[in-house]
Amino acid sequence: MENQILIVEDDLDIVDLLEIHMKDLNAQVESVTDGEMALQKAKANDYDLILLDLSIPKINGVEVCREIRKTKNTPIIMVTARTEEIDKVLGLEIGADDYITKPFSIRELKARAKAVMRRSDQTIHQNENAKSKPLDFGELKINVEMRRVTINDVKIELSPKEFDLLVLLASHPGRSYSRSELLDVIWGYNFSGYEHTVNSHINRLRAKIEPDMGNPSYVLTTWGIGYRFNEEA
Repeated sequence: MENQILIVEDDLDIVDLLEIHMKDLNAQVESVTDGEMALQKAKANDYDLILLDLSIPKINGVEVCREIRKTKNTPIIMVTARTEEIDKVLGLEIGADDYITKPFSIRELKARAKAVMRRSDQTIHQNENAKSKPLDFGELKINVEMRRVTINDVKIELSPKEFDLLVLLASHPGRSYSRSELLDVIWGYNFSGYEHTVNSHINRLRAKIEPDMGNPSYVLTTWGIGYRFNEEA
């Protein structure tokens, strides 16, 4: 089955370049040139990958990514001329799966695109295998198939990355993961130097599921290493 890829880019020369090389990945490719069209397409279709420029007309790429992440887990690679660290961190914070700056190597972009789509496909299969194994920790219940988390039967709204972090940790109670491991597994690429992205996601996750942020019951800190799910939960 062919992959479905959406390119969001207002530079038509770059669009032509991306279309040519994304088709090499056994993909059907669509292109739009502004944020409004991108959101319309993303909400109406299930893409295997979105290549998203940050500096696009009408609605910028940051807002497009944020809106998509409210309802969908579509893999997103941000492709932009911006190189400032704040933009890279922001991209990760709002849910981008990877980040590449212009000018970029076509070989590197294709490799990252394949890696992101492969990881997404593996996640889908893992979730399918886990359908019959909901994670139940008393008040906290995780339905992997439905991507649904409840506490005392009240639904908790998590971002895609928050949910993925929770499922990974809760699936292996007691196992400690370093921040770099979590970056590699959840974001799918070793964002060296961006371990604080993990910290901020963990803090937001705790704020949503922990009855006492100062004394967590579920997601614990393993000092000097990283984080683990409470084996006694």
